[in-house]
Amino acid sequence: MAELTEAPGPTRLRRSPLAHLEGRMRAATVTGARAVELTERPFLTMVNLRVDPASEAADRIGKTLGAPLPRQCGHTTESDAHTALWLGPDEWLVLSRAEGAAVSAELRQALHEDPGSVVDVSANRTTLELTGPAARQVLEKGCPLDLHPRSFGPGQAVSTTVGPIPVLLWQVDGAPAYRLFPRASFADYLARWLIDAMSEYGGPEMP
Repeated sequence: MAELTEAPGPTRLRRSPLAHLEGRMRAATVTGARAVELTERPFLTMVNLRVDPASEAADRIGKTLGAPLPRQCGHTTESDAHTALWLGPDEWLVLSRAEGAAVSAELRQALHEDPGSVVDVSANRTTLELTGPAARQVLEKGCPLDLHPRSFGPGQAVSTTVGPIPVLLWQVDGAPAYRLFPRASFADYLARWLIDAMSEYGGPEMP
């Protein structure tokens, strides 16, 4: 998987939605056989894309991204710089290592005059990363999805809820590592919910 990092650009005045919880998330880290860790990956480039998947514009956009747009629920596609997550029959979230304005401009050029839309939504969400052997068990406390590997695995991403919070949930790898994309206004609640859900794994395992 292409490693998605904070996009380049001025960051002096930016403050992530969870900067105030950085210490609490670090302190909640559990090590050992039931390890689990929660971190924020702020300021990732995210672009919402809508286009007819059967159109020539979709083909042009796929060439621009370096990989075709995923066509089925839960699927993702990726290239060296971009990852596209399926949101609906004609909607995707494009994650990128490049700067949001540049990605948006390239996608609009590929869309040309065909029906569709390209919107930089990087400020709309933040990214939480939950990793470690106990990560799935933590999510299962409040996610209605079947997260067992037979049903949900690396490379899959779906819209769901964790606790009461709507999120886009993406399993990045089999470690397992998950990325959760909540709206920025809900991020504080979700982070605190996850910290609480992680707490039991720091104690001895019950027989």
